[in-house]
Amino acid sequence: MQETDVIRSLAALAQEVRLRVFRALVVAGQEGLTPGGLSEQLGIAPNTLSFHLKELTHAGLVSQERQGRNLIYRASFATMNDLLAYLTENCCQGAACATSDTAAACQC
Repeated sequence: MQETDVIRSLAALAQEVRLRVFRALVVAGQEGLTPGGLSEQLGIAPNTLSFHLKELTHAGLVSQERQGRNLIYRASFATMNDLLAYLTENCCQGAACATSDTAAACQC
């Protein structure tokens, strides 16, 4: 992952609503959520949600797919894992780190 991509991803997540949206999409998994479902679940106005989804999509953290008349948004697990790998690449002074199951990369 390039440094500019890392900065773009972290900047996108450094906002409360976008962080909540991204986490909701991570929980939803590969099934994803429609904007209506996200709006209802998180209590975010549709026009506000649209702006934040655009920012997350631009950062590569979220993808969208049209299914009939609906848009389905999904977290990009590959990008999330790349970001986590970049952030932890040089941890523990190069020694193998003790990892827990919760700290392991998502296998979705």
